[in-house]
Amino acid sequence: MKEIVESFIVETKELLEKLDNDLVELEKRPEDLEILNAIFRYVHTIKGTSSFIGFEQMSELAHRFEDVLNKLRKGELKVRSDIMDVMLEAHDLLKVLLSKLEKKDLTPIEIENVILKLEKIARGEVINRDEEATVEGEKFSTVNDGADVLQKVGSKVIDKTIRIDVERLDELINLVGELVLGRNRLMQIISGVVEKFEGEAATRELIDTVSQIEYLTSELQTVVMRARMLPIARVFNKFPRMVRDLAREMNKKVELLIYGEETEVDKSVIEYIYDPLVHIIRNAIDHGIESPEERIKVGKPEKGKIILKAEHEGNYIVITVEDDGRGIDPDKIRKRAIEKNLITEQEAMSISDKDILNFIFIPGFSTASKVTNVSGRGVGLDVVKANIMKLNGIIDLQSTPGVGTKFILKLPLTLAIIQGLLVGVAGEIFIIPLSSVVEVVRVKPDQVHSIKGREIIRLRDSILPLVRLEEIFNLKSNDHREKRNFYIVVLGLAEKKIGLVVDALIGQKEVVIKSLGSYLKNVKGIAGATILGDGTVRLIIDVAQVFKMSAKNSLDFIKL
Repeated sequence: MKEIVESFIVETKELLEKLDNDLVELEKRPEDLEILNAIFRYVHTIKGTSSFIGFEQMSELAHRFEDVLNKLRKGELKVRSDIMDVMLEAHDLLKVLLSKLEKKDLTPIEIENVILKLEKIARGEVINRDEEATVEGEKFSTVNDGADVLQKVGSKVIDKTIRIDVERLDELINLVGELVLGRNRLMQIISGVVEKFEGEAATRELIDTVSQIEYLTSELQTVVMRARMLPIARVFNKFPRMVRDLAREMNKKVELLIYGEETEVDKSVIEYIYDPLVHIIRNAIDHGIESPEERIKVGKPEKGKIILKAEHEGNYIVITVEDDGRGIDPDKIRKRAIEKNLITEQEAMSISDKDILNFIFIPGFSTASKVTNVSGRGVGLDVVKANIMKLNGIIDLQSTPGVGTKFILKLPLTLAIIQGLLVGVAGEIFIIPLSSVVEVVRVKPDQVHSIKGREIIRLRDSILPLVRLEEIFNLKSNDHREKRNFYIVVLGLAEKKIGLVVDALIGQKEVVIKSLGSYLKNVKGIAGATILGDGTVRLIIDVAQVFKMSAKNSLDFIKL
């Protein structure tokens, strides 16, 4: 019975997730019989299986829900806003009931109010908005982490997937990481052997064998990493309903367009991106999209548009949230920043429009004239920044007043095995995660200037503050860099950028992050270590810590 209940929970989670999206689609296309039939099938399945396991409240609610859907299918009822509101309310209540079952809490909850409304609709009565009541219940997540999905074929049941603890996957990834380190070491050794015994038959066989091991290791690594990958649809599918409800609450018309929902990303990354996207989309609806009357007045369609898009770009996932609303006024940001004593009037005039926009990520910063249930307290975009920083991601904000705003989030696909840039600093070799590297530029000593005791360079149209690793880590440098050209590695973290001064660029390698252990785990600026092909241990830079350590005070950090 335990296995049956677990399978029911997994299957019903998937059905409710599909139901959520299809109900929103049905409101947009009320004449689409295919969507209506699909919704009916989902509810009918939930009714039957919940009745079988004796979960009476869910069975009763699904039964009344099914009655309404049946009348809609037969044409006895037409899709109206009050019917959609009650069906969505019933859907939410089904999720609450399932969440309680998952936690083995079988105490009954109040469902009579929703059942009465469903019965009224089935009789042809109209539900006034005054009669609507929100579902009182705990918050829950509809993200399904890839557990069992049972596919029925005839009378047989075929298990297409199995559930595995994430800890077991992590163990497997760690072993693959060790294998990658061994492969790198083997490749280093074989190059020396080839130089010494080139042309011998045994050498050719050794090269062939090592090539095969390299290929199999790469394939195994790819397969294991994909085992932790989930389609970003797990997150994106929550937003159509949220956009629909918020737009109705604010008397706005908003259309959400989603692209690239099949894009896969590591489970650990998915856990961090939901909250940032919620805050960005809520801000877009509240602050960005204008009211229908205001949009018509300025020559825009009365229905606003939000585009949510995901795509792969090398070893990164790029998520874009774009709206066609009123945009962000940089002068308004300047004025607010001066009022909050974050900058002086003189400094405000010297900061470019693009850079001044980044002040909206400061905790407590808000330009809203009034506080609403959605925004205005200065909380939200600082959450976006915090979560993106945890992932060593980058935020790019683009906005044109009167045209719209675009947030671009660039995140690493996985956090276990990374691409690293090897750099030389004061005779030491460090590894910088490539996901944080924006570009590398070569500069002459006379291109470096000093403002208020801080080294900077002008990079195209912006000022880039410089950071020297030897100063942060107290390394002794015996070179005379001031007399020769050197490299600047431009690092991006959330909305900020700094330039890391390095002596040499050594190359790019795939590295496995290893912990330094409990004794050295609190070393600032170091994320971990890795073993290179020559057997040496090299330290991996913690980009977020370097940003913090490079800031001489909190205001400097804000301006970076």
